[in-house]
Amino acid sequence: MAEQLKGITVALAGPRKSEEMAKLVENMGGTAVYRPAQGTVFLDDEALRQGLTAWTSQPPDWVILTTGMGLDAIFGMAENMGIASRFLEILAGSPIAARGYKTVNALKKRGLVPAVRDDDGSTSGLIRGLQEFDLQGKEIVLQLHGESAPRLTAWLEASGARVREVQPYRHTPPEPGALDLLLADILAGKVDAVAFTSAPQFRFLSGHAREQGKLEEMVQAFEHGVLAVSVGKITSQALLEEGVQRIVMPEHERMGSMFVELGRYVAARR
Repeated sequence: MAEQLKGITVALAGPRKSEEMAKLVENMGGTAVYRPAQGTVFLDDEALRQGLTAWTSQPPDWVILTTGMGLDAIFGMAENMGIASRFLEILAGSPIAARGYKTVNALKKRGLVPAVRDDDGSTSGLIRGLQEFDLQGKEIVLQLHGESAPRLTAWLEASGARVREVQPYRHTPPEPGALDLLLADILAGKVDAVAFTSAPQFRFLSGHAREQGKLEEMVQAFEHGVLAVSVGKITSQALLEEGVQRIVMPEHERMGSMFVELGRYVAARR
């Protein structure tokens, strides 16, 4: 495994744990370059307080949770506000749909079991699970993680539901010029692979490429030259939505596994 990435340059789009990721790439014989495609992720206290106040004063008919980290943040804020037991009671009294195993685990440690869980860690899986329920006229709290979920929201509204979003976290764009650099590297083939560790990283990049009139060119570069490497299904979904089909993704959502999978893919094609 030591030399599986020999001669391969990997752009790291994730700002978090970038040093650890660079070390992994270098240990496998590759070269890592830092190309953050998002800024910081921060807890939006005020929005979360307002969301929790509305959630506990007007309990919804359904709750959709999309991240375990987001649920932990909500419970942390409920503790701060002195309403944790009331919030847990309300959550236990609502049918819950959960996306991803981390969300299911965050519920499990609080003694909660979702009525619906996706079968594959994706928004599509969540929609498939919810299809058998009548959502007409139902009030739904949708917990997001720093970005909107237009496809899920549109599907819920088309099913007759009213959606209230709660976003504990906010993702910020990267430093000015960072996306220019990453896009230029992709289009010029200066990198062999780009490693994405969250959906917003690709969304910021594709949004920038669209503004420059270069989205189609970028998608083609990913299809025929540069490898798109994704940490997991939710991140891959963002790539697929823009037409990127060739995605290297590990079976288990781990940063280490992502580079091992990339190493395998490269070795198989040498």
